[in-house]
Amino acid sequence: MFTHLMPHSSRPDVPPARRLARPRLAVLATALVAVLTPALGACAGDAASASGAGAGGNGTLKWTSSYFPAHWDPVVSGSGAQFRELALVYASLTRTDETGKAVPDLAESWEYNEKGDQVTFHLRPGLKFTDGAPLDATSVKDAVERAKKQKNSALFGDLTSIRSVDANGLDAVLHLTQVDYQIPQLLGQRVLQIASPKAAATPEKLDQNPVGAGPFTITQLVPGTKAVLRKNPAYWDAKNIHIDNVELTAAPDASTVVNGLQTGVYNFADIKPSQADAAKKAGLDVFVQPGFNASNISLNINKAPFDNDKVVDAVRHAVNRQEFVDKLTFGHGSVTNQPFPKGYIAYDPESENSHPYDPAKARQLLAEAGHKPGDIKLNLVIPNEDPQAEIVQSQLAKVGITVTIKIDKNWSNPFFAKDLTFSLYGTTGRDSAAQTLTAHFGPNGPLNLSSPYEPDGFEAAIAKVRQTPLDAPDYPKVLQAATRAGLQSKALVFTYSSPNLVAKSKSISALPKNPAHIDWTGVTISGN
Repeated sequence: MFTHLMPHSSRPDVPPARRLARPRLAVLATALVAVLTPALGACAGDAASASGAGAGGNGTLKWTSSYFPAHWDPVVSGSGAQFRELALVYASLTRTDETGKAVPDLAESWEYNEKGDQVTFHLRPGLKFTDGAPLDATSVKDAVERAKKQKNSALFGDLTSIRSVDANGLDAVLHLTQVDYQIPQLLGQRVLQIASPKAAATPEKLDQNPVGAGPFTITQLVPGTKAVLRKNPAYWDAKNIHIDNVELTAAPDASTVVNGLQTGVYNFADIKPSQADAAKKAGLDVFVQPGFNASNISLNINKAPFDNDKVVDAVRHAVNRQEFVDKLTFGHGSVTNQPFPKGYIAYDPESENSHPYDPAKARQLLAEAGHKPGDIKLNLVIPNEDPQAEIVQSQLAKVGITVTIKIDKNWSNPFFAKDLTFSLYGTTGRDSAAQTLTAHFGPNGPLNLSSPYEPDGFEAAIAKVRQTPLDAPDYPKVLQAATRAGLQSKALVFTYSSPNLVAKSKSISALPKNPAHIDWTGVTISGN
């Protein structure tokens, strides 16, 4: 994962290579915080030079990112890792706190009807976009409809539970297609960052000139390279934003990032696991941001040889997950056979180690399927060089499957068209665990290479999740049952998980540890 598996894109997820390259609710809070909360590295010295205005002053954040947005239209950019940068400009109805729970953002409160198929968000009064246009329920209605209808929207698949929106002043009433208590969680920033309807009337212009109601407003944008932003005084929580300016740049060669942090060219950057030790030695703060990352081997069971269950099971048993962790994460990752890290509320303990590493059994299964060693020859299609592919190649060779690695720069087209037989992917997860599950295992899931296939029982299990209020005592049990049903899928073999690593000057105060998000609320930059 140390080279890009996939190019920066508007897809909903971040490639495993990128996740390593850089890399709900009270009921889940304890587990999530215990497992995922990072330890803010305390480092001796501060060689970095941050641009600040004195202790507690309003300095400049100089952020270099491997995820510089390819698009600034949040509908097009989708819910991939780039939403963290777009959150500088755009706010959402809800956000997530350090436990992963949906909390107020543009909406100060919400409530469901008794049946659970309608939810009303009550917006804060006096909200405005940075172009001066008012932000009211009509803006929410427009945002939802645009996300559902715009031709190049990456979000329409995430909003299928929303049938329509009624705008009544500051009340946005979402009529749902089904009982779905996941909606506030779903809209926790990653999906439905709200743009000014006036600016969004011309989406191609919005993509180059973003207009939102977030904590910052863009003053200069060089596509693909640099964005300069200043604090938005009209942001609803502006009193808790203590940074005046942001210089966001596309990260240079990874080997130079730590040096750039040391010399003050940057004061904040995502880093590779291989850079973590060097960053610590340089006197930088290195912290492990909690995330929902997981990598997988994607199989298409609609194509031979994976149309034979024994071949699929052979691959499952041929995978040695620990090798991925040892060789790719530099001690920062962990094995997983699920799209969630261990300890997270949706992680199913009953499914742990369901297909243990057993190359002898893999060879036996292939023989039972009628394949002699060397009979099966596969092309593993990926968009860029990636050490993960070499590990897969080596592990499958040990059970008699020959893998040829093929790099296709236009990989995303056949992958999302479900035309590939065999590939790799990785997800950053979603704020809604149900959304993560449907993305992977649902019949229309973008990460399900075997669409429209879905495992037996999954549809009913995920429906039960949606019908269960997030604070219901049995919610964890219901959610884990859905994970268990999804993991019966023959289309995905999960391998390992790696957290998000960030290095920063010590002049930047600690950030809120919201899972998968970067939140600048309350953060200060002091001078040296």
